[in-house]
Amino acid sequence: MFNKFIASILPYFPKNLIWIFSKSYISGKSVDDAMRVSKEFNSQNILVTLDVLGEFIKDLDEAGKNKQEYLELIDITFKNGINCNFSAKPTSFGLLIDKEACYRHMREIVAKAASYNGFIRIDMEDSPCTTAEIELFRRLKQEFPSNVGIVLQAYLRRTLDDLKGLADLNSEAAPLSIRLCKGIYIEPEKISFKKYDEINQHYIEDLEFIFRNRIHVGIATHDKKLIDTAYRLISQYNVPKHLYEFQMLYGVTPNLRQSIVNNGHSMRVYVPFGEKWFGYSTRRLKENPKIAGHIIRALFVKG
Repeated sequence: MFNKFIASILPYFPKNLIWIFSKSYISGKSVDDAMRVSKEFNSQNILVTLDVLGEFIKDLDEAGKNKQEYLELIDITFKNGINCNFSAKPTSFGLLIDKEACYRHMREIVAKAASYNGFIRIDMEDSPCTTAEIELFRRLKQEFPSNVGIVLQAYLRRTLDDLKGLADLNSEAAPLSIRLCKGIYIEPEKISFKKYDEINQHYIEDLEFIFRNRIHVGIATHDKKLIDTAYRLISQYNVPKHLYEFQMLYGVTPNLRQSIVNNGHSMRVYVPFGEKWFGYSTRRLKENPKIAGHIIRALFVKG
């Protein structure tokens, strides 16, 4: 209860305090920070996905600025020889303001990435965005079959049906690409599973559907039980290496991450950065209140 209370009030603390937590989970505030961290991961045979932080904008001027930031990031990244793809949140480009404007911005970003044979992952946000983001992905996938993917969240009750509904986009030449995660937003029980075992059960069910249908998947989890199950299913379904990779967040479970690499599996790390780091950080605090307790103890116990 103490940790939850601290997590709820930390967003109102000075930003310099929140940065104590954030710098462990965000590569930095500038693109130079992101390039430095990405090169370090690549040198360890680890792929990255870059994300410019910022979501739920208030006007379309912000959407245009965010688009331009992504276009410049793509140029800089490939000029630096980084082995990566990019994650993008549609609400950063106006999804909740003007769907068509959002589509135009996202299309320009995907086209820019495609010009380098690059790849954009459409991030999944909270449930009011789910259907619109799947529709956006479908439009972009039809024009750029090898350059765009999407995230699905296993804790949503609809996810297996969404997978089945997207299966028509899958092909051997350009496999459907899904990043499968548990889900991070607080959703009502009528649309989401709540219990740990229940969420894991449906994650595995979704993963089996993906493997059976030869869909490319980013197995996005820090849960060792799920990782061990994924190992077993990869063997059971004889999944080729080009159809899966494991994915983790920057700064989370580095020892487990390295063990996956040591076992010969492909690993990709989500590397967020940017001046708009505050919202991402406070959301992570709410997801994991124990971290808030660690911050307070570090301040008042260790000085």
